[in-house]
Amino acid sequence: MTQLNSAGYETVHNSDVLDADTIIINTCGFIRDAKEESIDLILQVCNARKEGLVKNVFVMGCLSQRYKDELAKEIPEVNRFFGVSDLPQIVRELGGKFKKNLVGERQITTPAHYAYLKISEGCDRQCSFCAIPMIRGKQVSKTIDEIISEASYLVSGGIRELILIAQDLTAYGTDRYSKRELGSLLKELEKIDGLDWIRLHYAYPAAFPGDILQIMADSGKICKYLDIPFQHISDKILGRMRRGINKSDTLRLIDRIRKNVPGIALRTSIMVGYPGESDEDFMQLKEFVSEIRFERLGVFTYSEEEGTYAAIHEKDSVSIEEKNERFNQLMEIQRRISYEKNLEKVGQVITVIVDRKEGDNYIGRTEYDSPEVDNEVIIHVDSKELIVGGFCTVRINSALDYDLYATVTSS
Repeated sequence: MTQLNSAGYETVHNSDVLDADTIIINTCGFIRDAKEESIDLILQVCNARKEGLVKNVFVMGCLSQRYKDELAKEIPEVNRFFGVSDLPQIVRELGGKFKKNLVGERQITTPAHYAYLKISEGCDRQCSFCAIPMIRGKQVSKTIDEIISEASYLVSGGIRELILIAQDLTAYGTDRYSKRELGSLLKELEKIDGLDWIRLHYAYPAAFPGDILQIMADSGKICKYLDIPFQHISDKILGRMRRGINKSDTLRLIDRIRKNVPGIALRTSIMVGYPGESDEDFMQLKEFVSEIRFERLGVFTYSEEEGTYAAIHEKDSVSIEEKNERFNQLMEIQRRISYEKNLEKVGQVITVIVDRKEGDNYIGRTEYDSPEVDNEVIIHVDSKELIVGGFCTVRINSALDYDLYATVTSS
């Protein structure tokens, strides 16, 4: 968007208005539901083009990278399809010049106080169910200097929280520096004035870099929060998933994380219905979720993805009905856990960041919550105005399954 603005275009993100000169659709090709959502939007925009509302329809991103030829044949109304690394070509197609000096500068599409910061692209893992390496290729880490430059640019524009993301966050640097350098990167990010929170997403559990735990424990900026997708706990299923870690090592890692970073909130992702998942395997998964009591949990049903090891070598043996039943059972266990953990916070005084105002209330988050996917704090104020994007201290008065209710003590 910054490149297009520099080329003289006015850009709008996620607009519902379908009468633009050019609409660029950024697609996902990772799981079935996301692919269907991408196709639905492409068809909707193409209909607008038929009606003369849109001049150009460009499609980019993972779905386009993976199925460019098939899509071009099936949806000829699209002017051009571009892959995941074709940003310069898109700018040139619209008559602009891609300016390397603008790389790292961004137009923020999130709320003005937080941003996602990708530190590497691609993945060297060979998880049996995942198509990302086929789409994104091998891991390519940005340099620490590049990341610090981009982070500083974002903070200078008002960003107070950075959410670090990658397909494999904890392997950052192995391709560029021949060793894991997430710890070194975090130490440099901590030095940026005006940056208040640093949040870590998509840490891979196998070969976890233990040095970051002490850095997190000692830091006043790194949130006591870690998104680390374990996917399963059965040794049989973990082996078939090619995750590179077993049950005992998983349990030891969780214990190590919680001991080294007291009070940390662990978010994980669990997959149900992987080929060959028996009742016994699922029972282990239920016991795992019940006993570990993750602060945050996402559950997904297995989706066979074309070209993956699982799609080629495994039979999708669990019915959709059984997958959904297992999904519901895990989510019910987690609902109770989340409610009990939220009840423990009643009466506590906690710092929150204010994300938005809704009616008479403000909506905020603790350091233990990532935007859009985690719990929220509903803050009631009588007359005092809070600053969206600012921090305030609140007292927790009551709790629901996934929300907390609070009043301001100071700001």
